[in-house]
Amino acid sequence: MDTALCRLSIHNAEFYAYHGAKDAERILGGKFQVDADLFYDATAAARSDNLHFALNYERVLECIQHVVYENSYHLLETLAFRLLRALFQQFPQLHHARVRVRKLYVPLRYAVEWIEVEQEAHRDSPLFAPETPHG
Repeated sequence: MDTALCRLSIHNAEFYAYHGAKDAERILGGKFQVDADLFYDATAAARSDNLHFALNYERVLECIQHVVYENSYHLLETLAFRLLRALFQQFPQLHHARVRVRKLYVPLRYAVEWIEVEQEAHRDSPLFAPETPHG
């Protein structure tokens, strides 16, 4: 079956959260931005003009917000991985996704505007397979 993938892009979703390798970052918090490029088959949505068949970006933002606020992570890489995992779990129509996580106003002795991590994965990656209980 031939499909044309649609890309839904979200840019600069901003959060105040408590992530960082330093204790002070996890106590005082800081500003973070998240970008997401989400690729999915939008054929049914485009043909029907019905939100039910689309990738609802409000629900995507709710998912991103939940992950950003759910835990405090030492690494931006961990936050990006958790975002991808949650997006694949919550949105079965996703084919592949890319997320970028930016930490603004990084407490370093060097002048940088922000630090960013980008991760990309396909749904069929074993990293994002549903977890099974051990036993």
